[in-house]
Formats: sequence, C-alpha cells, structure tokens
Amino acid sequence: MKEIGLGLLASMFFAVTFVLNRSMELAGGSWVWSSSLRFLFMVPFLLIIVLFRKNLKEVLNEMKKQPLPWLVWSFVGFVLFYAPITYAAAYGPGWLIAGTWQLTIVAGVLLGPIFFEKIQTKHGLMKVRHKLQWKALFISLLILLGVMLIQMQQANQVPIQMVIFGVLPVIIAAFAYPLGNRKMMELCGGRLDTFQRVFGMTIASLPFWFLISVYGIVKVGAPSSDQVLQSFIVAICSGVIATTLFFIATDKTRENQGKLAAVEATQSAQIIFVVIGEVVLLSSPLPNGLAVGGLLLIILGIFIHSFITKKTKVNRKQKLIVAAKRKEQHI
Repeated sequence: MKEIGLGLLASMFFAVTFVLNRSMELAGGSWVWSSSLRFLFMVPFLLIIVLFRKNLKEVLNEMKKQPLPWLVWSFVGFVLFYAPITYAAAYGPGWLIAGTWQLTIVAGVLLGPIFFEKIQTKHGLMKVRHKLQWKALFISLLILLGVMLIQMQQANQVPIQMVIFGVLPVIIAAFAYPLGNRKMMELCGGRLDTFQRVFGMTIASLPFWFLISVYGIVKVGAPSSDQVLQSFIVAICSGVIATTLFFIATDKTRENQGKLAAVEATQSAQIIFVVIGEVVLLSSPLPNGLAVGGLLLIILGIFIHSFITKKTKVNRKQKLIVAAKRKEQHI
C-alpha cells in the first residue's frame, strides 16, 4: 500500500526530531527554543510552496470562515503535540521519548469512535459514528509490545523523575497529534490539499509559539547559534518533509479508519531510526538481543497492518449505509 510507504518515509524524517532535540538538550539548549523555532522556520518554506502552487487564497478563506476551530485544533495538533515532546527531551534519552511516543498508534485507533461519517439516505445526509477497529487496535498493541521490548534494555536505569517528566508529557502529545490532525481533516472536508492544511495550521499556531518565544527570552535568553541550526534542520526534515508526507498519507486514507490506523502505525518505525541515529551521532549503546526482538516485532506489526488493510477492501460504504438505515428505523 502506497500510503504505508509514505508513512514509513515520514517516520524516518520524524526521527530527526527526537535525536536532535536530545542533542540540543545535552548541549544546554532549552526546550522553549527547540519547539518554537521549528514552527517559526517552517512558515517561509510552506509559504513558498503554497504560493508556487497558487492556492494561498483558498487557505486564507477557509481560516476566515472558522477562525476559532482553526486556532483550537492547530493548538492541539501542533502546540500540544510538540511542546511536550521537546520539554520531555530534557528528562530522558531519545529512545525513551520516541518509544513512549508510539502510544500515538493506539491513541489513533481509540479516537476513531468520536468521529462521524456522512451517508446519503432517502431522508438526506445522516451522520454515522465510526466503529472501533478491533483488528487495527490488536496489531497496534503488538507494535507497542515491540516498542516496550526495546525500552526494557535500559528500563532499570530510568529514575522516577525521568518517568514523570519524560513520559507523561509525551503521553499527552501522543493523543493530541492524531486528534488535532483528524479534527482538521474533518474541518477542511477535503477542500484544502495537504500543503495548504499544514501551512494553515502552522499560521494558526503562531500566536502560541510567539508567546512561548517571549517566555524563552525572559527566562533563558536567546538561543545559541548551534541550537538555531539544529532547530532549522528539524524544521526542514520533520516540520516540512515528514509532516507533509504523513498528512498526505492520512488524507488519502481519511475515509477508512482501518487504513488510517495502519498509516498512523507506521510512525512506530521512528524508534528504529532513533536508535540508529543515537548510536551514530550520540554514541548511545547498541540494542541488545531483547531490543532486536522488539525491532523485529515492530516490523512484523507494520507488515501485518499493511497486509490486512490491503486485503480488507470490504464494502465499507455498504456497511455504513446499512448502519444508517438501522438508525433511520429508530427515528
């Protein structure tokens, strides 16, 4: 499935975030600048792309129609996702943050039932709630087990403070990212392409990043040139390339909760790239036998997800229509 490939490619670029955020913290940089600079750097690149594609006007019109939802869900999807991740980097290594972040694959499946799909019936459009994808949830939990095996390599060295400040913020981020992404897809309703949506969300989140930047200037001072450079790299690799690839994949699968869950599950591959990156760049220890088993389990889980979603081209539309008719009978 092409969308799975896009998701895996996105996860490789997303991994840059965890490695460089940890690198910046070890060098004395503040999470405030690691988070805000990434999105500030994203703006000109996304603006150039949208201008080149000649569809800036559509983005601005959509944002003017519903400014509050744009602000709220951009805050959830970008600020409430990225600020906790950069904050957590001060309290734990990249493998711990990236590993905990994989909760997002389960979060994505669990969030499915809070969304609806519109079905045309004889009484007009009717909303039908998405059902929990049990197969996707089971496979996602299998991938999560692989992640846990990787983390067990150094679990006995993790103090309670690291767990509280290095794990809890990432749990919040793990639910915020898919929630914000899906809500924005629902809000846009297919009227904007991926580049437009990412640009619009980045613009809508700017007020919050400016506030965080002001806090940074007051509390920790200006960022170092090294942190500015590394934040710039993260902005290009993770903010522009990875986010765009991932949103393209989720846009293509937004009408199918099973396929959408499979795409979101590809993000578990990040931990593989993070382990490699930390070994090469930060001289972290190589994974042991148990961790290698975890890596294989993650790869197996992604393969099963891809196989199931490709094989199960079930008559989803028919099932939803049947559900809508049953709902009609109770009206």
